[in-house]
Amino acid sequence: MKRFEVIVIGGSYAGMAAAMALGRALRKVLVIDDNQPANRQTPFAHNFLTQDGSPPAELRGLAREQVSQYPSIHFHEGRAIAGNKTKNGFVIETNTGESFYAGRLVFATGIKDLFPPIEGITECWGISVLHCPYCHGYEVAGQTTAVLGNGDAGFEFVRLLSNWTKDLTLFTNGPSALSFSQSSLLCKHSIDVVETEIDCLEHTGGKLTHVMFRDGVLQPLQVLYALLPFEQHCSIPMTLGCELTETGYLVIDATFKTTVEGVYACGDNTSRVRTLANAIAMGTTAGMMLNKELVADSFS
Repeated sequence: MKRFEVIVIGGSYAGMAAAMALGRALRKVLVIDDNQPANRQTPFAHNFLTQDGSPPAELRGLAREQVSQYPSIHFHEGRAIAGNKTKNGFVIETNTGESFYAGRLVFATGIKDLFPPIEGITECWGISVLHCPYCHGYEVAGQTTAVLGNGDAGFEFVRLLSNWTKDLTLFTNGPSALSFSQSSLLCKHSIDVVETEIDCLEHTGGKLTHVMFRDGVLQPLQVLYALLPFEQHCSIPMTLGCELTETGYLVIDATFKTTVEGVYACGDNTSRVRTLANAIAMGTTAGMMLNKELVADSFS
């Protein structure tokens, strides 16, 4: 079994950033990744200083190229499927049948969005069905836009998006859970609330054209922001005993340690701020804090 000081599980932006920080600290690191990033359908990345408008796949390729220059960093193409605590570290099993040992783990595994049973929504995800106006709002400003959401969260999202477009509708996809004051405020700002359930999204190559409701009504639509539930993309942290917040994120402290000794986490699996810049910042800091812990252990 190959042994490493640190195994980074997840090789997207947070994982690569953590690996780079550790590699520059001369640590022997393994990055396990199956090349299925959450933004794989997104054509362009935005609100990312010096790389605004770059294709995410291009950025991932450049990250891999630069991180690969550090000789102590190694890569395994595959998916981590199980993890076990040993006396002094952890063993990670992969879907390729190989196992690896490390004294520390970094989970940069992101989250898995749980799509409602609406035909077309997965094909449009990251293209015209969006999660974040700070990532995509500038490019679609002023377009015919709707929010798929309800209750307090739906209201807050619509209010936020009113900064980018006035052609705005809230789809509650069932009975509205808005309060009277919320409904009144939306009406005051000419924001319609549609409670009819959605049947499907009509699109061309992921670009929305219409939304079809269960009652047969067809409504033109260019952009849909969706408030989706999610789950952790990787279950290994929980099997190791890592705690989750009430909203489903991994609990971490200021140094990116989880509630299990020796296990760190960074990126979308720990934060609702799903931006490339945030993922990279978190990954870099997690790598630095982990190295600091290793140094302290060896210097005692």
